[in-house]
Amino acid sequence: MNQMTKIPTQVTWVPVLLTLLLTACDGTNLEFPMHAGSHDETAAAHPEHASEIEPEKGPHHGRLLRDGDFMLELAIFETGVPPEFRAWATKNGEALSPEMVNLNINLTRLGGKIDEIKFKPQGDALRGDTVIYEPHSFIVTITAVHGGSTHTWQYDNFEGRTKIETAVAEALEIKTLIAGPVVIPKTISVYGQITANSERRRKISARFDGVIKSVSPSLGDRVRKGQKLATVESNESLQLFTISAPISGVITQRDANTGEQTNGRQLFTIMDTRSVWVELSVFPEDLPQVHVGAPVTITDTTSGQAVNGKVSRIDVTTQANQSVKARVVLDNKEGQLHPGRYVSAQITVGEHSAALAVKRTGLQAFRDFTVVYAQIGEEYEVRMLDLGLQAGEWAEVLGGLEPGTRYVSGNSYVIKADIEKAGAAHDH
Repeated sequence: MNQMTKIPTQVTWVPVLLTLLLTACDGTNLEFPMHAGSHDETAAAHPEHASEIEPEKGPHHGRLLRDGDFMLELAIFETGVPPEFRAWATKNGEALSPEMVNLNINLTRLGGKIDEIKFKPQGDALRGDTVIYEPHSFIVTITAVHGGSTHTWQYDNFEGRTKIETAVAEALEIKTLIAGPVVIPKTISVYGQITANSERRRKISARFDGVIKSVSPSLGDRVRKGQKLATVESNESLQLFTISAPISGVITQRDANTGEQTNGRQLFTIMDTRSVWVELSVFPEDLPQVHVGAPVTITDTTSGQAVNGKVSRIDVTTQANQSVKARVVLDNKEGQLHPGRYVSAQITVGEHSAALAVKRTGLQAFRDFTVVYAQIGEEYEVRMLDLGLQAGEWAEVLGGLEPGTRYVSGNSYVIKADIEKAGAAHDH
């Protein structure tokens, strides 16, 4: 069955609505506001105002946290090691030995998961005992104890996060799915051409030689089985006889005109176009994987129409370019497949069971990562992915996403646009 791509009727108004909704991030009071992040993240979400509350930096390029005459510098360190916290403490401007400070940090991530980090002295610094995995997006709660005094701080360090109200998400047709196991088809890419089905072609001559008295159809006309094509007067009996169409189809060749002698030649060719062939070129390295019955998805490179079929025959001869022809027979009752057009195709040659996979339509670029956007309530946040096999509509996930996570599978560009507009903070 032919499958045509359906274009949503809302496609004309979605960009306009998106523009209005994203404008709301600048403070305009619209009916459906869209906010990037929450808490006190204004500087990260709106870089144009960042200078007002940009955190003070210390000599190690970390964030400075003050409590009276006690000060802590906290940085994410990742030179030659996976990302981890390093901290340096001072009292009245004098550096404190790391053995004199008891430091603990909790990172509260979207969804309420808490990473607890403890610190041990290393050189002149305190070193966290936990790798800080991506995204570096969390509420940071710090407790430092020195000389019997406890110092606490809390701040937001959000990146790749935004909030979209449910009504807005529905209006923008943001689609979500639950990430889980998927059987991914393994495919190879090939190219080819639509051709006439020669088994549905008939070459027609006169049974007896004679003079052509009348001819009915013209070149390109469609005829039905049994329809009269020509009348011929036999040279021997001088009797008239009729040449009729043996099948229904299109006249693709006509070499018959009134008054001519038939002379044993071919007068008509009829092609039944309700079935066509697709001849695909399979190269030697791929040939061992292809077998008769293998599913194929074929795309007409002119119209973009995609249809599904199966390999019905694999040639035993090799072409001049060393490829071998694999044939697919397709139903063409609707007449949308035209012989002569070029096609691309994906031949399924096996299956791969992925323990975790996401739709490729949900993938986006974020910094140097390929990501999807996890959804928790009305908040969305990047998840940096380690990808395996990508085939068809699926991408295998080897790391970076928890099974059972709800993620954006359709119109994820909406999330990407809002996060990019807000600014993707990355506090190191």
